[in-house]
Amino acid sequence: MSLTLKNEKAKNKSIIADKAYHFALRIITVYKDLKKENEFVLSKQILRSGTSIGANVNEAISAVSKKDFVYKLSISLKEARETKYWLNLLKDSNYINEDLFNKSNEECEELIKILSSIILTTKERYLSNA
Repeated sequence: MSLTLKNEKAKNKSIIADKAYHFALRIITVYKDLKKENEFVLSKQILRSGTSIGANVNEAISAVSKKDFVYKLSISLKEARETKYWLNLLKDSNYINEDLFNKSNEECEELIKILSSIILTTKERYLSNA
């Protein structure tokens, strides 16, 4: 792995790993609030997908190849999109209020944009000839 890719991964790691971790903490709060409302099915779905984003980002940081790096981040992106779906469903079914939805959705959208950008950039720079 080139020094440039290592430096890029380290820089991106500090941004995306930190944001994914803090988003997971927010999702845990959402989960706890939903449990208090006796909502157990959707709460587990959003907990699983929302905390999986950061777990897969951390796996990507330890990737053994560029393809593996992109693959793990792609899983994170899918989990972020799934979490966005659950957030919308919870809002539309009145399980979470507008304020909590807006804060959570904004963070989720930011993760989606950052992950998409990292994946696209990595593919263009390192995998376009593969």
